[in-house]
Amino acid sequence: MDEKYALLIDADNVSAKYIKPILNELSKYGNVTYKRIYGDWTSSKNSSWKEVLLQNSITPIQQFSYTHGKNATDSAMIIDAMDMLYTSELEGFCLISSDSDFTKLASRLRESGKHVIGMGEAKTPSAFRQACDIFTELELLLEDTVLGKEEVSKDQIEEAVIKIITENQNNGKETGLGEVGSRLVKLYPDFDVRRYGYSLLSKFLESFSKLKLQQDGTKMTVTLYEDQSTQELLEEYIVQVVKEAGGQGVSLCSLGNMIRNQFGNFKVRDYGYSQFKQYIQSFKYIKIRDDGEQNWAVYKKKK
Repeated sequence: MDEKYALLIDADNVSAKYIKPILNELSKYGNVTYKRIYGDWTSSKNSSWKEVLLQNSITPIQQFSYTHGKNATDSAMIIDAMDMLYTSELEGFCLISSDSDFTKLASRLRESGKHVIGMGEAKTPSAFRQACDIFTELELLLEDTVLGKEEVSKDQIEEAVIKIITENQNNGKETGLGEVGSRLVKLYPDFDVRRYGYSLLSKFLESFSKLKLQQDGTKMTVTLYEDQSTQELLEEYIVQVVKEAGGQGVSLCSLGNMIRNQFGNFKVRDYGYSQFKQYIQSFKYIKIRDDGEQNWAVYKKKK
């Protein structure tokens, strides 16, 4: 990778035990050209960090606590980040802190077109998480970590992926695995499959009954799983109902209720559409008639 990143660590708010996982995680994104850690190195509370700085080539930046209750470390880290923004050719920044004080910095860096990766402990406030392009809880990076509470449920993730696929299908586009991953992170900046017990996004998505992954060489796409026999029965039922309704047709409202009574788990998005009307319009021998008050499905005779 040619992308260059700056790693900036707030020693006051992150434990030294995470340094190896942090560097391993950051290696996925690019080359770390700056490694700096900020704190008061005359203080005994940072002694654990002193042991790992040399072996990981991290430069300590000394910042004395001049005034009680004021965090001088934050100011030094923010000033350095802004200097790098204007003087260095960096693709992004990795900000390591569990402190919300870096929320404005993350937002400012993103406004300048930089990719911002945030990492912090589970206690990190939501404001800082949301200000980053990607946020990773450090506890998830430790192999012996017990998974914490899932802030975003699996049902929410599944619904979000279904919506992504449906939107693409309506625009005649396929949905790649990479697109799903990037859009989920945009929706939920702290989304991480490890939170749900998986190491790969593909394996995580395969756990959903409504999603299907298809491999074509190196390309992997995500589609909606369809039981072909059930789909055929549904389509035959719809055509039959509309045909038997005659020239008047059947209102979409009534048709929808009839389908749900016959196929209890029917959801139009499972068939690649966001609206019921769009789905019915896709039938070759059914047209939609609008009488000004409601829409009707009318059977078109075969020529």
